[in-house]
Amino acid sequence: MTQRMRLRWNGEQVLASTREGAARGLRLAAEYVLGRSRVQVPIDEGTLERSGVASVDEHSLTAAVSYDTPYAVRQHEELTWRHDAGRKAKYLEDPLTESAGTVAEIIAAQVRRSLRG
Repeated sequence: MTQRMRLRWNGEQVLASTREGAARGLRLAAEYVLGRSRVQVPIDEGTLERSGVASVDEHSLTAAVSYDTPYAVRQHEELTWRHDAGRKAKYLEDPLTESAGTVAEIIAAQVRRSLRG
């Protein structure tokens, strides 16, 4: 008895869905890191905190979290400056390092979700 089977390959569609899931995961992960960093960013008038943004380049599948004030880098790197309780230098680096596992899980979950669908 001979059995025939048909296989339909949807490789291009799978790759496109995977990229969409990865981009969605990157966006969610970047927003997560931004939220974590906003509770640590030095605050005086709130200008630095409000300047924080999360962005994703879907073409290269890269994400960024940035703060855009003339003093953002100096605030981040100057370890000798005093800040209010809970606020500190390394307000972006530390949350990213601490969240690396969660960031990977967020991205992986979105890629898996895109493949179900």
